[in-house]
Amino acid sequence: MSQYIHFTEEQREQARRCDLASFLRSQGESLKRSGKEFEWKDGSQKVTIRGNLWFHQYERVGGDAVDFVKRFYGKSYPEAVEYLLGEGGGTIIVSEQVEKSCKPFELPKPNDNMRRVYGYLLNARCLDKDVVDAFVAKKMIYESADYHNAVFVGYDNDGIARHAHKRATTSGSNYRGNVDSCMPEYSFHWNGTSSELYLFEAPIDMLSYISINKKGWQQHSYAASCGVSSIVMHQMLKDIPGIKKVYFGHDNDEGGKKAVIRIAAELNEKGIAHEWLIPVLKDWSDMRMHPDEAEEAVCTQPMIHF
Repeated sequence: MSQYIHFTEEQREQARRCDLASFLRSQGESLKRSGKEFEWKDGSQKVTIRGNLWFHQYERVGGDAVDFVKRFYGKSYPEAVEYLLGEGGGTIIVSEQVEKSCKPFELPKPNDNMRRVYGYLLNARCLDKDVVDAFVAKKMIYESADYHNAVFVGYDNDGIARHAHKRATTSGSNYRGNVDSCMPEYSFHWNGTSSELYLFEAPIDMLSYISINKKGWQQHSYAASCGVSSIVMHQMLKDIPGIKKVYFGHDNDEGGKKAVIRIAAELNEKGIAHEWLIPVLKDWSDMRMHPDEAEEAVCTQPMIHF
């Protein structure tokens, strides 16, 4: 049985605002400076550190100092707070960048038309217009006024925007990223009524798969992690208790395989069935854009159970 630990609000806030670079150095960890930020490695994957905030560049998730200790040191919330307040072996240094770094979530200002986004999604990415129209009608896709990015919006159950992923529409640009202070559990997703949930790494892959498998698509649920995190999947399993099976739409590469193995183990613990829809090409976007190359694709293959 875990022991109850009482913390004052001041102690909780102090732990949350711990300067992560100083904390990590006190733990003997190596950091690399990158401009105003630091880079720390989670295995081979990069985690960006700035003040008391961190962001996992591959899984596209982040948080504050308490979240960091919970995730990477395997602590519960009270254990993480206690660890940061002194059990970790170092003196706490409160970040001076907290107020500057912690911007409130705000959707990019919309453009007065969507010509560039429609041109990009329909012509460059070969998505089905009816599918794109369905998401646009629900204000889940729009064009930003500043850089004319395609913005993919995720809403909570009350219809409040909680997440936005930006993708460049300019030829030659590979820019993509999340808006500051997103909630990853509400990344770009569609709630259906069937017992099936389809999970993808990126919004374009999700829309590409739907475009290929268009018949009756609205009845199913879909989510794009904007990375390889399972956070949005678990939120949808909570919000839609009727889901009985999860289909993975992850990339056909080493990163996709590792993600599927990890998330499959999480689903096994919950007793939820799962399969990996393995694209013959690298991902479902390539499958949509290069149909001749993907002609022999097997769209649904039973996943090897790990």
